[in-house]
Amino acid sequence: MKVFEEKKGNIFRILSEAISEGIVIVNEKQEIVTSNDAAGKMFGYKPEELLGKNLGILIPKEYRNSHPKQVEGFLEKSDPRQMGHGRDLYGLRKDGSTFPVEAGLNPFEIYGSKYVMALVTDISVRKSQELQILELNTELEQKIEERTKALKETVRELKAEVLKRMEAEHKIKESLRKERELNELKTKFLSLVSHEFKTPLSGILTSATLLGKYTQEEQQDKREKHIKTIQNKVKYLNNILNDFLSIERLESGKATYKFDTFPLSKVVNEVIYNANMLLKDGQKINYPNNIDDIIVNFDEKILELSLTNLINNAVKYSPEFTTIDVDVEQKNNRLSIKIIDEGMGIPEKEQKFIFNRYFRAENALLDQGTGIGLNIVKSHLENVGGSISFKSEENKGSTFTISFPTKNNTN
Repeated sequence: MKVFEEKKGNIFRILSEAISEGIVIVNEKQEIVTSNDAAGKMFGYKPEELLGKNLGILIPKEYRNSHPKQVEGFLEKSDPRQMGHGRDLYGLRKDGSTFPVEAGLNPFEIYGSKYVMALVTDISVRKSQELQILELNTELEQKIEERTKALKETVRELKAEVLKRMEAEHKIKESLRKERELNELKTKFLSLVSHEFKTPLSGILTSATLLGKYTQEEQQDKREKHIKTIQNKVKYLNNILNDFLSIERLESGKATYKFDTFPLSKVVNEVIYNANMLLKDGQKINYPNNIDDIIVNFDEKILELSLTNLINNAVKYSPEFTTIDVDVEQKNNRLSIKIIDEGMGIPEKEQKFIFNRYFRAENALLDQGTGIGLNIVKSHLENVGGSISFKSEENKGSTFTISFPTKNNTN
């Protein structure tokens, strides 16, 4: 050590004091052999106070156990390196306080003795700045997170508002559409009522006028003809009014149903008997086979209304000299009644509208009708657990099928 101290002399002092970093040189025993003023000020010692002291005096207690082995390994490899790469290093001041440091190590050999020179830098200011930057970054990240959250909430609220406005706009458009449809229906209804009522009323007035002219006994057959015309026209008008009343009850939810047990033949006989008076020349209705023993529990009025509508339509929309078949099939406590005609049929493009209220196919516009019968039948049947379907081909005929349970589950 004395040799080294004598040799370094003024050269070391001049070089070391010109450097702002602290310089500490230790021997193989890790004893401090020399240091500069910067190191002394950094650790709170006078230069002479460190001479001969173990390097551990400058190292915090928690790092002292591993430090000697690291120095020994470093001396064996003898290559310059940055100490503590990848982890924080701390120095221990004379007053017991610690501070962050960086240390560059450089081994060297003089006169057969090995030494290590440590270039120590106090990085307290840098660490403080890094901490401030970290805190600022954390604060900034927190603000960004809060603002992002607020922005997401704003976006969510805006989306909700947009959705509400879209829903409101849709409701307004839907209301306007329904209003237009309602206005169209009203116009169509008024036109339909005017036409459907005007024609039979004109016939009634004509027949009533002519009746007054046939006063002779031998003109009785002519009087009966006009009386029958008046009766048929009044019955037709009565049916129309009943249809309108039925719609009103359906719309207001006031439609009521009464289930009774009765023979199917009772209703079928009555409906076909009444329809026979409407037949054109050469038309006939084939009565269904084997229905005398069929007993149903159903609303008799609804069944009569449904069959009357379908059979009368078959008569009205079929030409002369054609046949209308009525087929009945009972299966699994359910009854199906088919009305098969050889009439004008329904155009394929219009079949999807056939149950719409007031709808009339293009090829049937010249025939009397309100376009509400099928709608009423469908509504009533569905209300009592039944159904209606059809198949049709233009100019070949149609088959309408109603189906309903033969037993009412509510009984």
